[in-house]
Amino acid sequence: MHRTLKALVLAAALATAAGGVAAQDFVFGWNPRSGDVWVDTQLGDINQYGYRYREPFVDELVRYYGAPRDLVTDLLLHRRWAPGDVYYACAIAQVIGRPCRYVVDQWQQDHGQGWGALAQRLGIKPGSPEFHRLKKGFVPSYDRWARPIRIDDSLRAEFPGRGRGPHGVAAGGPPGNAGKADGSRGNAARGQAGAPGKAGQGRGNAGQSDHGNAGKGNAGKGQSGKGNSAKGNSGKGHGKD
Repeated sequence: MHRTLKALVLAAALATAAGGVAAQDFVFGWNPRSGDVWVDTQLGDINQYGYRYREPFVDELVRYYGAPRDLVTDLLLHRRWAPGDVYYACAIAQVIGRPCRYVVDQWQQDHGQGWGALAQRLGIKPGSPEFHRLKKGFVPSYDRWARPIRIDDSLRAEFPGRGRGPHGVAAGGPPGNAGKADGSRGNAARGQAGAPGKAGQGRGNAGQSDHGNAGKGNAGKGQSGKGNSAKGNSGKGHGKD
């Protein structure tokens, strides 16, 4: 009995797995041949993203690439296009100033030599400014998806703060400034409480260390010059309620 149950569970799991593979059985197979290894890699990753997160993928193409929503949905659901093919068709269309449907039709008619050959027929040659623009467009799409991307060497001039790691983020991250407050130029990371100013005017919140206000008091008359940056205080400013 126990063995029979285990066999049934295994059969169900295999059926589920097979269903997942069948859903990825794209009408043209998958061999983008863009002529650029980095582009091919990103298009393969877009397949995974578009398959798993269909709505934000469709929204990206509609909002930022001018693709009709019904066209993108039809390509994905009914015509079984790979998300990477759909994305690249609309990206090429944007670069050459044509509707996404035009490039879709071109790919539908002649895709035997891959995207690289089609892009050249449409005026996008390898190493050209148009091809560079095509590659550059991947990065903001990934940023809007909050998806990690490895920055290609050819794009590092446009994205100097992005690293080569899988997250595309420079080591250490961007510098932060924890000491900004109204009426103060201090930087808490440097232990400066800031110059005395009008930090006490207005209706401050006694619980907020950035303002140092209590009621309507004036922190400039208190200890605004003796703030303790280690505790995040710009002055205690004990004003009158």
